[in-house]
Amino acid sequence: MASFSREDAFQDSAALSLSDLESLHNFRSRSASFSSTGSSGRLQLRQRVAQLMACVEDISSDDEIHEEVSRTLDEAFLIWGKKLKDKWREFRLHLVTWNVGTASPPPEVTSLLQLNSPGPTMDMYVIGLQEVNSRITNFLSDLAFDDPWSIFFMTVLSPLGYIKLSSVRMQGLLLLIFVKHAHLPFIRDVHTHYTRTGLYGYWGNKGGVTIRMSLYGHTVCFMNCHLPAHMENTEQRLDDFEKILEMQFEGEDVPSTLDHDVLFWFGDLNFRIADYGIHFVRESINNKRYNLLWEKDQLNMAKKKEAFLQEFIEGPLQFKPTYKFDLYSDVYDTREQKSLFWFNEKKRKPAWTDRILWRVKNLCQHASKEGEFSEEEQTISVTLSNYISHMSYGISDHKPVTGTFGLELKPLLSDPLVTLNPEGEWSAEHDVLISYSAVPAFPSSAWDWIGLFKVAFRHVNDYVTYAWVEDDEISSNKDSKQVYMSASEIPDMGGEFLLCYYSNNLQSIVGISQPFQIQPNRTLLEKDLTQEENSWMQKPDNLESHEEF
Repeated sequence: MASFSREDAFQDSAALSLSDLESLHNFRSRSASFSSTGSSGRLQLRQRVAQLMACVEDISSDDEIHEEVSRTLDEAFLIWGKKLKDKWREFRLHLVTWNVGTASPPPEVTSLLQLNSPGPTMDMYVIGLQEVNSRITNFLSDLAFDDPWSIFFMTVLSPLGYIKLSSVRMQGLLLLIFVKHAHLPFIRDVHTHYTRTGLYGYWGNKGGVTIRMSLYGHTVCFMNCHLPAHMENTEQRLDDFEKILEMQFEGEDVPSTLDHDVLFWFGDLNFRIADYGIHFVRESINNKRYNLLWEKDQLNMAKKKEAFLQEFIEGPLQFKPTYKFDLYSDVYDTREQKSLFWFNEKKRKPAWTDRILWRVKNLCQHASKEGEFSEEEQTISVTLSNYISHMSYGISDHKPVTGTFGLELKPLLSDPLVTLNPEGEWSAEHDVLISYSAVPAFPSSAWDWIGLFKVAFRHVNDYVTYAWVEDDEISSNKDSKQVYMSASEIPDMGGEFLLCYYSNNLQSIVGISQPFQIQPNRTLLEKDLTQEENSWMQKPDNLESHEEF
């Protein structure tokens, strides 16, 4: 490649300063000629920038020309910034942590999930619960069927267009993730894991449950933890958390928790407020002087000492400590509780036990290798919109905490692995066809299937019917394939539905159609209508026979 020297740039700059810079229209038109894509266009653009730098350094001080060039550069930066912004996506995430104290779900969760909040809707809900009822009868029932909390949140969110993407449970720890239908083809490699830390690692009353995934090509991990209780167990909490970090996905072909692009850590972390007495703590809370308590919060204190915690970020604690409350009340712990041998326990000192933190991998690398990190490498960022508690919920002695986040990410995946559509008009009166196409590198399997779902479906197994992509295939070419579904499997009443392609190898939905209408079975409807009419016709005779007596 020919070198481009400073002398060459200066020679070109003379002509540039006398002609192009004095006529911005000519300058812009010449620059436009280098808008071609690829390495050639980029090389020419760099050469033009080099010419401009030579002009800035070597032209005699002409304020008018400098001002003209500055305005032109401002316009260029605006155009370039808009182009870059167009390539990024904002992904809204709402995260809940709540120790529910073995209680049943509340009557409603509108404010908890911010369902009536103005602005764009959430793209994903992440719900981490602790102390879900895990008595043996409840737990065995929940193994066979969805637990009451999962059913409750599915009932709330599925009519709004969310599907339960994944869930994991370990005794009283439960983690649920719901996502908008449109994102399903771009969420891949979903894995779950759990780590017990209770009773030296043999009991799951304490520990962590985790769900990780690839979100538009970025690795994201969600970790819901319940750490040991009591003021004096700070070191045990830190040791348990380190163990959970090390053991999650150990031996699996996925990144470790700290190697994910973004890691969310939340739950009943059980850190307390040290040193201060209960009266000082309560008085500070009553006066909303929360800042007086921050420096004695055990988690804040640990973050100053423990290197692995310093990489985690948390929003400001601008809400009341979330533990310990009287049930169905916003009053802190007034009841006398009996402990072993009927001695009265001390009232619990309020504490911020319920927390949400996050860690962005590239930010950590940037901090440790300053000067070696370019902005181009930062393809995902996390912004906290709000971090609040919800005092109106009183089913347990903890108040739930939520964090609403904006993930600004550059999609590394732009196209679904599979594109599929219903062929023609669908009716319950005849067999129907599905057309689909996959990207060349798609790892298809004979166990892949296409499901027919109601628009408000709850999870991947909530299909109406399905077709095997190989067994039910009727035609194939290099561009697309066709699969059929029998009329006998189509819902007679019709309605609004959508199609999803499930990949057995990837264990996830990799393609989803737009919603479409299925016409009802008119023959069956007419038959039902005739039966209703006959039944109605018989009713007056019955009435007349009664009137005779």
